[in-house]
Amino acid sequence: MKKADFVKGLKHGVPIGLGYLSVSFAFGIQAVASGLTPLMAVLVSMTNVTSAGQLAGITLMSQLAPLSEVALTQLTINLRYALMSLSLSQKMGSEMNALRRMIFSFCNTDEIFAVASSQPGKLGHHYLYGLMVAPYIGWSLGTLLGAVAGTLLPLFVRTALGIAIYGMFLAIVIPPSRKASNVRLVVIISAVLSIALRYLPVLKSISSGYAIILCALTASAIGAWLHPAGEEGAQ
Repeated sequence: MKKADFVKGLKHGVPIGLGYLSVSFAFGIQAVASGLTPLMAVLVSMTNVTSAGQLAGITLMSQLAPLSEVALTQLTINLRYALMSLSLSQKMGSEMNALRRMIFSFCNTDEIFAVASSQPGKLGHHYLYGLMVAPYIGWSLGTLLGAVAGTLLPLFVRTALGIAIYGMFLAIVIPPSRKASNVRLVVIISAVLSIALRYLPVLKSISSGYAIILCALTASAIGAWLHPAGEEGAQ
């Protein structure tokens, strides 16, 4: 049964790993373009496993941002993982002790959370560990391939491939924003604030890390105020 659970998790994780392979390939190219070596890029992916957090992180690293700014930016971007872990903990069996929960939380991404949450019954560590394997390998391997390609491919090809990760973010936010007015509001507010922080003379001196924090907190706060949870007619 334990082996069957691991194999089941492994099978469920393969599609996620294949998707991560292409996204992390774009991250690898972006990381090398930002000044990291291929080894550095791979180490970032192997120790973080967070697309938005890593992309923001290498941007701040290339700008020599202070550690406090990097830490606050990562906290803001990755706070959702803590909330997802709290939610998923309700489905974990009694065998999931503190150490096993900590190991799983390291690779509890959006997609892994969605697949694990959809499973019936309680979840044990064999299934969850199996679910982690392919996404982790795909994310790390894709970064390695992208980083190496970034040192070999012509500049125009690297530039084209480097924007793929931004396409992924657009693919995440556009479909729900077209269907739900509350999501659309938050997206619009974030975009307007980002443009203002980039181009307005009074605001453009704010560093990119703190700009991300301001956009995220302001947009989410306004969205929560205008569309509180459980509100009817939010769609």
